[in-house]
Amino acid sequence: MQLGLFNLMTLRDHPDGALGVMRDTRKMVETAEELDFDIAWFAEHHFANYSSSPSPLMMCSYAAGWTKKIKLGPGVIVLPLYNPLRVAQEIAVADTQSGGRLVIGMGTGYQQYEFDRYSVVLDDKVDIFLEYWDIIEQALVNGTVEYNGKFISVPKTSFAIKTEQKPLPSIFVTSSHPKLLSRFKKWGATPFIAASTLGSPALYKMGDGLNKAWESIGDDPATKPLAIMQYVNITDSRAEALEAGERARYVGRMAHFLRQPELPLDQAGFIRNEPYPGEFTLEQYADNMVVGDPHTVAEKIVDNIKRLNPSNYTCNFSFGCMPLERAQKSIYRFKKEVLPLVEQAVGPIANIGAQEIAQRKAG
Repeated sequence: MQLGLFNLMTLRDHPDGALGVMRDTRKMVETAEELDFDIAWFAEHHFANYSSSPSPLMMCSYAAGWTKKIKLGPGVIVLPLYNPLRVAQEIAVADTQSGGRLVIGMGTGYQQYEFDRYSVVLDDKVDIFLEYWDIIEQALVNGTVEYNGKFISVPKTSFAIKTEQKPLPSIFVTSSHPKLLSRFKKWGATPFIAASTLGSPALYKMGDGLNKAWESIGDDPATKPLAIMQYVNITDSRAEALEAGERARYVGRMAHFLRQPELPLDQAGFIRNEPYPGEFTLEQYADNMVVGDPHTVAEKIVDNIKRLNPSNYTCNFSFGCMPLERAQKSIYRFKKEVLPLVEQAVGPIANIGAQEIAQRKAG
């Protein structure tokens, strides 16, 4: 099982604003590399303080200059919002800049607010994604594209730049739509599911949905790789856990409002910290996420592993603009105190999901 670090880069109460969030993100990625994490992921979101990372490939290129071994991944490219000719070239450049350390994370997107402002119809996202991927695949694998689709047409075009990794870097897809699962079987792509602030109960429902999607196209979910993402914070008291819950609640509120056509904004242009009907309590956020003392966190991770058998376990330690000192303390304690407890229960993490990783590489 690979370990990942997720960087949402929310801007909320950092004393140094967006510059401080960028600086803290770099420090967390450097720490993850020091602790032998496998992949650093960078989010993509637009127009709101939910994330200060509108271009994850730009973040990958930036990180390529000051990292040496950790893989770098857009988490994820919201493909319907791009021109596929441009994104194909940027994937090639980022993989070259990193010396072949790029992983390709892609998704269809879900935020109504973003799609409206890019003049893209949200209901068309799957079909747009598939057409755009056809173009990217042709560009990077064949070096030429000629395409005539419903959403885009491309005259014959040659591409001088290709990825360092041949034929392509590893691919992760944040969708369980059967059309996408079928399309990416040839590449052994890894589905990536994340319930974010909603934690394990929602993650398990997503896993059940993914399994049904695999079965609908005649595949056994048990033979497939899977990446999951959880919000993680290691605490010394219930008060600290509830503080983490409050930061998660703010992120959850922003995500809720970004599914709407308009946002409730304050004078600074930030999404207001307003409740919505049916939201979790602070206690529910703290209990559902991977939050607590090292033993509690280990127990939650072991339950995730036993239920989902992930080949990649990605952690967001910095959610809700978490202060660097606290996020960094959590990632160190995760490696030193939590992982040994996890391995006592389920064996070496390198062996978890290993069969599925091998099948993906063979594919």
